[in-house]
Amino acid sequence: KGTLTGHSSLVLSVAFSPDGKTLASGSSDKTVKLWDLSGGTPVEKGTLKGHSEAVSSVAWNHDGSLLASGSEDGTVRLWTPDGQEKGTLRGHSAAVNSVAFSPDSKYVASGSGEFGKSDNSVRIWEVATGKEVCSLTGTIASW
Repeated sequence: KGTLTGHSSLVLSVAFSPDGKTLASGSSDKTVKLWDLSGGTPVEKGTLKGHSEAVSSVAWNHDGSLLASGSEDGTVRLWTPDGQEKGTLRGHSAAVNSVAFSPDSKYVASGSGEFGKSDNSVRIWEVATGKEVCSLTGTIASW
């Protein structure tokens, strides 16, 4: 029912909360915006700040109690639906291009890589502790 405007640069990722009442958007303006979709007209609920580079991926956990954001700054940040930061996951040496929660929300996976950089990996993090539990590495295809 309309266009959501508010980011000052490219929107790179969007994700609906599981109940469909909130939309998260990640942008190259280094922010995540939360949008309230529960009324007749979408309303901006807040702006999540903390990343130092573009936010390339956003994802909600299974019950909507946590949002993960991945950034070109090489970090994953965890947020509550009201915009409180719950933690920062560090370990990638290149941009985080994708984030996803496990079905039980105990883990979050992050995919990283940039041409010319060596971190072409998937890392799996335990949400409760913020610790990396697994790193999957491989090579990047050349064409």
